[in-house]
Amino acid sequence: MLRPLFIALVFVTASLPAQDRPPNIIFMLIDDMGWTDLGCYGSKYYETPSIDQLAKDGMRFTNAYSACTVCSPTRAAVPTGKSPARLHITDWIAGHDRPHARLKIPEWTKHLPLEEETLAERLKTRGYATASIGKWHLGGPDFYPEKQGFDVNIGGTDRGQPPSYFSPYGIDTLNDGPKDEFLTDRLTTEAIGFIEKNKAQPFYIYMPHFAVHTPIMGKPDVVAKYQKKRGAGGHSNPVYAALVESVDDSVGRLRATLKKLDLSDNTIFVFTSDNGGLSGTVSAKGWSRGPTDNSPARLGKGSAYDGGVHIPLIVSWPGTIPAGEECDAPVISYDHVPTLLAATGTPVKDGQIVDGESLMPLLTQKGSLKRDAIYWHYPHYHPGSATPYSAVREGDWKLIEFFETSHVELYNLRRDPGELENVADVDADVAAALTEKLHAWRKEVGAQEPTLNQDYDPEKSLEGVGKGKKK
Repeated sequence: MLRPLFIALVFVTASLPAQDRPPNIIFMLIDDMGWTDLGCYGSKYYETPSIDQLAKDGMRFTNAYSACTVCSPTRAAVPTGKSPARLHITDWIAGHDRPHARLKIPEWTKHLPLEEETLAERLKTRGYATASIGKWHLGGPDFYPEKQGFDVNIGGTDRGQPPSYFSPYGIDTLNDGPKDEFLTDRLTTEAIGFIEKNKAQPFYIYMPHFAVHTPIMGKPDVVAKYQKKRGAGGHSNPVYAALVESVDDSVGRLRATLKKLDLSDNTIFVFTSDNGGLSGTVSAKGWSRGPTDNSPARLGKGSAYDGGVHIPLIVSWPGTIPAGEECDAPVISYDHVPTLLAATGTPVKDGQIVDGESLMPLLTQKGSLKRDAIYWHYPHYHPGSATPYSAVREGDWKLIEFFETSHVELYNLRRDPGELENVADVDADVAAALTEKLHAWRKEVGAQEPTLNQDYDPEKSLEGVGKGKKK
């Protein structure tokens, strides 16, 4: 099933004229942005003109998925091209503690191991300048971005969220700015400075914005603008809308810089999210509504359903990717490494396993993907409603297997995007085939599974819900 990627062609970057050098890359990973949180994905409340223009200038994917329903596993999949199940990085770091739940979670890895070959490390073999600007959340100082192939680390620590979006930020790897400077703006300014400094060579900017993760904050004048607007389609939070708009401003400023420096045509711009939007959380007190809504997808971040993993994905590369196109093929976070290596003519390290598949045939509209399915594995509990589960999507079918009860649910996402009608009994042959395929995949990647908890107590099973472990 797995097809490690090998690309034979190697270029000597330093000897190439500017127009023939490998493309620059800006990879923007938004935190907790739902797939409908943009105008080009249907929002009638959030205003995202710069991102909408990016979609008009590139390709918009309508069935893009995150590698996990929470952040750290996706953040490990994006730079390695490996599934979280293979990496054993299967929850946000450091995860939730449910000591009396029915199942005991496996011992999983709480950092990105240094022996993993990252995209930044591979691109450096081609002469790329590399920067990580924003949230890292893949381990402590011994595992920070500068240990993983990045020349520059601005803002990346083991933190999963910023103490504040207004300066002083309280982030160890980011100097505070003037009082009330906004974090999304500041990170964008840092990225612009990196572009200007490295414009004469190929560069790779990994830009994992802290936005739109909690704490939900926005610039007062932008919040005031949305307070005057009527909500639409489940989108109505003016502070969250302002935070979304700050991300749109970032895209606009970066693209303006590329245009000013005549770098637009030779820059790949990827815009995506690490998991679905935060639609709500459950605790011992009940359900609390989150800042956004992922309808028609069911639920959101931390859920087994599509709202937890259905995300936006836009890719622009003028002259190579046709403008204004849409693609409905199911794609996933660990596809980005083989895609960007193929786009830059960079070979995978000998022996390196890559679970993803290059999207270049889709992006150039010259072919299709070879695989037939994508997979998820989350052997954990989450207040977004998830209990330990695995899932597979093949074509229009999605099957979820829940470990607590060993039952499966089957949905046809074309007919039922809200996953409201479980047809596992009606289409039992499909359910059986997908279950077998899911089990084979878990075995192949060495997925860790939960076990029966000897301390299970039904009366105490919700203890710890919503309370994360200390880092």
